[in-house]
Amino acid sequence: MYKEKVVPALKTEQGYRNIMQVPKVTKVVLNVGFGRHAKEEKYIEAVERTLSQITGQKPVRNLAKKSISNFKIREGQPIGASVTLRGPRMYEFLDKLITLTMPRVRDFRGISPESFDARGNYTLGFKEQLAFPEITGVDANDIIHGLEITVATSAKTKADGHALLKQLGFPFRKK
Repeated sequence: MYKEKVVPALKTEQGYRNIMQVPKVTKVVLNVGFGRHAKEEKYIEAVERTLSQITGQKPVRNLAKKSISNFKIREGQPIGASVTLRGPRMYEFLDKLITLTMPRVRDFRGISPESFDARGNYTLGFKEQLAFPEITGVDANDIIHGLEITVATSAKTKADGHALLKQLGFPFRKK
Protein backbone atom coordinates (compact mmCIF):
# COMPACT_ATOMS: atom_id res chain seq x y z
CA MET A 1 0.00 0.00 0.00
CA TYR A 2 2.83 2.40 0.89
CA LYS A 3 4.61 2.04 -2.46
CA GLU A 4 1.44 1.87 -4.58
CA LYS A 5 -0.69 4.64 -3.04
CA VAL A 6 1.17 6.73 -0.48
CA VAL A 7 4.39 7.46 -2.41
CA PRO A 8 2.68 8.72 -5.63
CA ALA A 9 0.18 10.78 -3.62
CA LEU A 10 2.92 12.41 -1.53
CA LYS A 11 5.06 13.07 -4.61
CA THR A 12 2.27 15.11 -6.22
CA GLU A 13 0.99 16.70 -3.00
CA GLN A 14 4.37 17.75 -1.56
CA GLY A 15 6.18 18.25 -4.87
CA TYR A 16 8.95 15.68 -4.36
CA ARG A 17 10.97 14.98 -7.51
CA ASN A 18 12.53 11.72 -6.37
CA ILE A 19 11.00 8.68 -4.67
CA MET A 20 13.82 8.73 -2.13
CA GLN A 21 12.70 12.19 -0.91
CA VAL A 22 9.32 10.83 0.18
CA PRO A 23 9.28 10.29 3.97
CA LYS A 24 8.54 6.84 5.36
CA VAL A 25 7.77 5.26 8.71
CA THR A 26 11.04 3.92 10.12
CA LYS A 27 9.81 2.31 13.36
CA VAL A 28 6.98 2.14 15.85
CA VAL A 29 7.76 2.02 19.57
CA LEU A 30 5.25 0.95 22.24
CA ASN A 31 6.20 2.03 25.75
CA VAL A 32 4.67 1.49 29.19
CA GLY A 33 6.02 3.11 32.34
CA PHE A 34 5.49 1.17 35.57
CA GLY A 35 5.18 4.27 37.75
CA ARG A 36 4.27 3.50 41.35
CA HIS A 37 3.98 -0.23 40.52
CA ALA A 38 7.70 -0.56 39.75
CA LYS A 39 8.29 -2.92 42.69
CA GLU A 40 5.30 -5.21 41.97
CA GLU A 41 6.51 -8.19 39.91
CA LYS A 42 2.91 -9.30 39.17
CA TYR A 43 2.15 -5.91 37.58
CA ILE A 44 5.37 -5.95 35.54
CA GLU A 45 4.63 -9.44 34.23
CA ALA A 46 1.05 -8.43 33.32
CA VAL A 47 2.32 -5.39 31.39
CA GLU A 48 4.89 -7.49 29.52
CA ARG A 49 2.24 -10.11 28.71
CA THR A 50 -0.15 -7.51 27.25
CA LEU A 51 2.65 -5.86 25.23
CA SER A 52 3.64 -9.20 23.74
CA GLN A 53 0.00 -10.02 22.93
CA ILE A 54 -0.49 -6.67 21.19
CA THR A 55 2.73 -6.75 19.16
CA GLY A 56 3.72 -10.39 18.85
CA GLN A 57 7.20 -9.53 20.17
CA LYS A 58 8.82 -9.90 23.58
CA PRO A 59 9.15 -6.53 25.35
CA VAL A 60 12.41 -5.19 26.77
CA ARG A 61 12.56 -3.94 30.35
CA ASN A 62 13.81 -0.36 30.66
CA LEU A 63 16.06 0.12 33.68
CA ALA A 64 16.66 3.27 35.71
CA LYS A 65 19.95 4.95 34.77
CA LYS A 66 20.39 6.63 38.14
CA SER A 67 18.83 6.66 41.59
CA ILE A 68 16.23 9.32 42.43
CA SER A 69 15.22 9.30 46.09
CA ASN A 70 12.10 11.48 45.63
CA PHE A 71 10.63 8.90 43.24
CA LYS A 72 11.94 5.93 45.29
CA ILE A 73 13.89 4.66 42.28
CA ARG A 74 17.22 2.84 42.49
CA GLU A 75 19.76 2.55 39.70
CA GLY A 76 19.17 -0.62 37.66
CA GLN A 77 15.56 -1.01 38.82
CA PRO A 78 12.99 -1.75 36.05
CA ILE A 79 10.87 1.37 35.43
CA GLY A 80 9.17 0.47 32.15
CA ALA A 81 8.86 -1.90 29.22
CA SER A 82 9.01 -1.19 25.50
CA VAL A 83 8.72 -2.93 22.14
CA THR A 84 10.21 -1.64 18.86
CA LEU A 85 8.54 -2.74 15.63
CA ARG A 86 10.15 -2.48 12.19
CA GLY A 87 9.44 -3.83 8.70
CA PRO A 88 6.33 -5.85 7.82
CA ARG A 89 5.34 -6.35 11.47
CA MET A 90 5.35 -2.55 11.91
CA TYR A 91 3.03 -1.97 8.93
CA GLU A 92 0.76 -4.79 10.12
CA PHE A 93 0.53 -3.15 13.56
CA LEU A 94 -0.18 0.30 12.07
CA ASP A 95 -2.97 -1.11 9.91
CA LYS A 96 -4.50 -2.84 12.94
CA LEU A 97 -4.12 0.34 15.01
CA ILE A 98 -5.91 2.51 12.44
CA THR A 99 -8.69 0.12 11.39
CA LEU A 100 -9.49 -1.79 14.60
CA THR A 101 -8.06 -0.19 17.73
CA MET A 102 -8.78 3.53 17.32
CA PRO A 103 -12.48 3.04 16.50
CA ARG A 104 -12.82 0.91 19.70
CA VAL A 105 -11.68 3.79 21.94
CA ARG A 106 -14.58 5.31 23.88
CA ASP A 107 -15.64 8.81 22.70
CA PHE A 108 -13.13 8.75 19.85
CA ARG A 109 -13.23 11.88 17.70
CA GLY A 110 -9.87 11.55 15.97
CA ILE A 111 -6.29 12.01 17.10
CA SER A 112 -4.67 15.36 17.76
CA PRO A 113 -2.64 16.87 14.90
CA GLU A 114 -0.56 18.72 17.54
CA SER A 115 1.43 15.70 18.80
CA PHE A 116 4.27 15.91 16.26
CA ASP A 117 7.81 16.78 17.27
CA ALA A 118 10.02 19.02 15.13
CA ARG A 119 11.32 16.06 13.06
CA GLY A 120 7.90 14.71 12.01
CA ASN A 121 7.62 11.90 14.59
CA TYR A 122 4.19 11.33 16.12
CA THR A 123 3.32 10.18 19.65
CA LEU A 124 -0.06 9.15 20.97
CA GLY A 125 -1.17 7.62 24.22
CA PHE A 126 -3.90 5.24 25.30
CA LYS A 127 -5.34 5.46 28.83
CA GLU A 128 -6.09 1.74 28.86
CA GLN A 129 -4.96 -1.25 26.84
CA LEU A 130 -8.51 -2.63 26.53
CA ALA A 131 -9.02 -0.95 23.14
CA PHE A 132 -6.69 -3.46 21.48
CA PRO A 133 -8.58 -6.49 20.08
CA GLU A 134 -5.91 -8.96 21.32
CA ILE A 135 -6.69 -8.16 24.96
CA THR A 136 -9.65 -10.36 25.98
CA GLY A 137 -10.86 -12.52 28.83
CA VAL A 138 -9.00 -12.71 32.14
CA ASP A 139 -6.13 -10.43 31.05
CA ALA A 140 -8.55 -7.57 30.35
CA ASN A 141 -9.94 -7.37 33.89
CA ASP A 142 -6.71 -8.19 35.71
CA ILE A 143 -4.62 -5.03 35.47
CA ILE A 144 -5.47 -1.92 33.45
CA HIS A 145 -2.60 0.30 32.33
CA GLY A 146 -1.94 2.91 29.68
CA LEU A 147 0.60 2.84 26.92
CA GLU A 148 2.36 5.24 24.61
CA ILE A 149 2.91 4.68 20.89
CA THR A 150 5.58 6.61 18.99
CA VAL A 151 5.61 6.50 15.19
CA ALA A 152 9.12 7.50 14.03
CA THR A 153 9.35 8.81 10.46
CA SER A 154 12.13 9.93 8.14
CA ALA A 155 10.30 13.26 7.59
CA LYS A 156 12.24 16.48 8.03
CA THR A 157 9.38 18.69 9.29
CA LYS A 158 6.06 18.48 11.14
CA ALA A 159 4.14 19.15 7.90
CA ASP A 160 5.88 16.29 6.06
CA GLY A 161 5.19 13.89 8.94
CA HIS A 162 1.55 14.97 9.08
CA ALA A 163 1.11 14.50 5.32
CA LEU A 164 2.66 11.01 5.51
CA LEU A 165 0.47 9.81 8.37
CA LYS A 166 -2.64 11.35 6.79
CA GLN A 167 -1.94 9.38 3.59
CA LEU A 168 -1.46 6.22 5.65
CA GLY A 169 -4.98 6.70 7.03
CA PHE A 170 -4.47 8.17 10.51
CA PRO A 171 -7.78 9.79 11.58
CA PHE A 172 -6.69 13.31 12.54
CA ARG A 173 -9.40 15.56 13.92
CA LYS A 174 -10.05 18.93 12.38
CA LYS A 175 -8.31 21.88 14.06
